[in-house]
Amino acid sequence: MGKAGKIARRTFLFGAVAVAGGVAFGVYKVRTPYENPLKDGLAEGASTFNPWVVIDGEKITLITPHGDKGQGVAHAQAALIAEELDVEFGQFQIDFGKPDKAYWNRALAGDGAPFMATDESFTAEATRSFMGGMIKLLGMQITGGSTAMPDSYDKLREAGAVARETLKLAASNVSGVPVAQLKTANGAVQLPDGTELAYTALAGEAAKVEPVTEISLRKPSEWRLIGKPTQRLDMVAKSTGTLGYGIDVDIDGMVHAAVMCNPRQGGALNGYDASAAEGMRGVQKVVEVSGGVAVVADNTWRAIQAVQAIDFDWAEAPYPAEQDAHWSAIEASFNDDQLDKEWRNEGDVTAALAGGKAVEAAYRVPYVAHAPLEPLNATVLVEDDKVTVWTGHQIPRMLQDQVAKVTGHKSEQIELVNHFMGGSFGHRLEFKHVELAAEIANQMRGTPVKLTYSREEDFAHDFPRHIGMARGSGAVKDGKVTAIDLQVAMPSVVVSQMGRAGLSVPGPDMQIAAGAWNNPYGLENFRMRAYRVPELAPVSSWRSVGASAGGFFFDSLLDELIHEAGGDPLQERIRLMQHGVSRKVLEAVGEMSNWGSPLGPNKGRGVAFVESFGVPTAEVIEVAKTEDGITIDKVWVAADVGTVIDPVNFENLVQGGVIFALGHAMNSEITYSDGMAEQANYWDAEGMRMAQCPEIMVRGLENGDKVRGIGEPPVPPAAPALANAIFAATGQRIRELPLYHHIDFA
Repeated sequence: MGKAGKIARRTFLFGAVAVAGGVAFGVYKVRTPYENPLKDGLAEGASTFNPWVVIDGEKITLITPHGDKGQGVAHAQAALIAEELDVEFGQFQIDFGKPDKAYWNRALAGDGAPFMATDESFTAEATRSFMGGMIKLLGMQITGGSTAMPDSYDKLREAGAVARETLKLAASNVSGVPVAQLKTANGAVQLPDGTELAYTALAGEAAKVEPVTEISLRKPSEWRLIGKPTQRLDMVAKSTGTLGYGIDVDIDGMVHAAVMCNPRQGGALNGYDASAAEGMRGVQKVVEVSGGVAVVADNTWRAIQAVQAIDFDWAEAPYPAEQDAHWSAIEASFNDDQLDKEWRNEGDVTAALAGGKAVEAAYRVPYVAHAPLEPLNATVLVEDDKVTVWTGHQIPRMLQDQVAKVTGHKSEQIELVNHFMGGSFGHRLEFKHVELAAEIANQMRGTPVKLTYSREEDFAHDFPRHIGMARGSGAVKDGKVTAIDLQVAMPSVVVSQMGRAGLSVPGPDMQIAAGAWNNPYGLENFRMRAYRVPELAPVSSWRSVGASAGGFFFDSLLDELIHEAGGDPLQERIRLMQHGVSRKVLEAVGEMSNWGSPLGPNKGRGVAFVESFGVPTAEVIEVAKTEDGITIDKVWVAADVGTVIDPVNFENLVQGGVIFALGHAMNSEITYSDGMAEQANYWDAEGMRMAQCPEIMVRGLENGDKVRGIGEPPVPPAAPALANAIFAATGQRIRELPLYHHIDFA
């Protein structure tokens, strides 16, 4: 659980800024070297307390700068501030705020989610130091890597506590009552006689006093909101269809655009004939954009219909045209020249393999689309001295830089109005759709242009999850697993993704090895090597990034070895586990699922464990073999995030992650033919149907010493647990995703 803390004056640096009718508290000085962005442009009578709190005479606004893509992080950030500020849900409003360096991701800069090592001699600690320094220097405001809660947990509570204590001092000055006799609750300071002074009424007086620098955070036993089940702030709006997503933006004078770019990603446009489109109803303009053409019309549907009527001459793809060639390129990369890094080499693997019963296996995972429900979209207004962008995005400051490159403005002239996102899974870490919207708007300065991808364009120009293969061997002796040798080959997602943003990150890519090298088992003989495949189709971060593949590779191999040894899949994992917190996770999921109890004929249970983003997660899946195919009946999940911020949202995120992962493991892939993705819509990349959805039981453990995020960790164990369960029920060992290639699902 979280711990109470006290911040000393010498380490808690403040800069008080008096503003009309209020006060500014410099809590941001604790966690960021950057100035408070809310000081500029305040409305008359409004006051900013720090980068996360604004109060005027009528309302309290809490800034929640991490992007909300359905995971509920806006609500959770607000809860952290509100816990210490002593305001209740319904007493404040939330706002994503303007992009700023002050919101740099401290967790990503620490040990939250390192991606690259700077050279082969660097330790994980040195890697984090390097990446952390870069993230802090650049002021990287980013939502990703399951770091939103680790980043927010301390600094947002501190922000609320400083504002609370300073408001109490202001109330003392007004009332003459000593601070020690004052309390706070429900957005007000309470005097001993029962009088209440609303925070909104105290802002002016608070501007006259020095900020209170000695604060103590509330003990967990005193929490009202953290760790308690609450109703998310966006629940009613989502339930009534009134929440504003990027796709809902409507600006006066706005026109609508659709694009079609070379479906061979990165290929050029040789030529086109737009004569048929130009005469269609509602079409206003046809303009060229990078790699394709855009149609501007009076509504989105007409723009999409018109752009699809254009006759295009596309250039060839800059990567192998056929899917088989992609697999061949990966197979050819298992060689010393392509070795990215040997991440583990413990004991004497070669001798152990020779001294026990050997098992060999090969695994592979496909490209997979992100395919969020809300198609990619952006609305852009380009003016001579300013550009305004309305969209939902996970890296807002970098988006400003990318738009500035397109329009010729300075980054500080790009204003982003960030919105709720209707899903992402990593898709809205990309910039291409916003850059295209900016290209169109730059050719129509003064007119707001709303670009919306068709579903087919979204699929064709997704940057999917990387493809990958693994070769594994291991040994068993005397009923135990004695050695594992795992080799993984895939393209670098970091090189591909960062390259599109014009950045270069040196060193081995941790995501090639994620979910495999970092397992906490105490294997006496363990070697794990990662091979970097030369770039194929462009790829991007997909929910849980490398661990979605590495977890399947390692855990599937481990399960095969345990079976060969004649051991119990859960008990052997527990025996091998050397990390106490992770062992408790395995024990918990065993207890939840009543592991070892009789199942009856044609049924099977599979277990898997993967640590990703610092979160040990174990899953047990129960399946049944029927005449119509495999049914997935029950899933049990245990995960340890140190502190569960909201148990309801925790459960929802885990359940959603399991459904997301199982659907993709069962059915989803992207394959290429003639350089183009063969899957064009949901019916080509089918997920899990509602009737197929199992009962999912969740337990959040709190034994870890750090707060972690849960958005991605439920994904990696699902595929291996399902494959292991299918083996237990049918005797069929499946080593390739998606599973439907080898077995039917009812």
